Amino acid sequence: MNYYLTVLKKYAVFEGRARRAEFWWFALFNFIFGMVLQMLFGPVIITAEEGAASPLAFIPVLYMLAILIPSIAVAVRRLHDTGRSGWFILLLLIPLVGPIVLIVFYAQEGASGDNAYGANPKAEPMAPMT
Repeated sequence: MNYYLTVLKKYAVFEGRARRAEFWWFALFNFIFGMVLQMLFGPVIITAEEGAASPLAFIPVLYMLAILIPSIAVAVRRLHDTGRSGWFILLLLIPLVGPIVLIVFYAQEGASGDNAYGANPKAEPMAPMT
């Protein structure tokens, strides 16, 4: 949960580097929160009034929109940690192959020592959340 909050604090920070743990814990909590919201509010899409959408059905959509920028930012910082430009995120536009290549990049260990995008985040211990 600590990494999830760290990513949210760096809401639109595209500079620097993100550790594998920061990226994957954020992805896990993001997935869990999204699924819980979808299970709670997804089934209420259709109401009794001729198929009108319930206002509660938009809560998962609002969550996904709110989390879009931090998700892109942490993905770019993760690419920076592996020594790649953030523009590699555009590989998502290539069907099937692009997302697979990005998952491989995200899973790779970051460059040891400093690189062009900043200091090694493993050298800095995680600050405790207050």
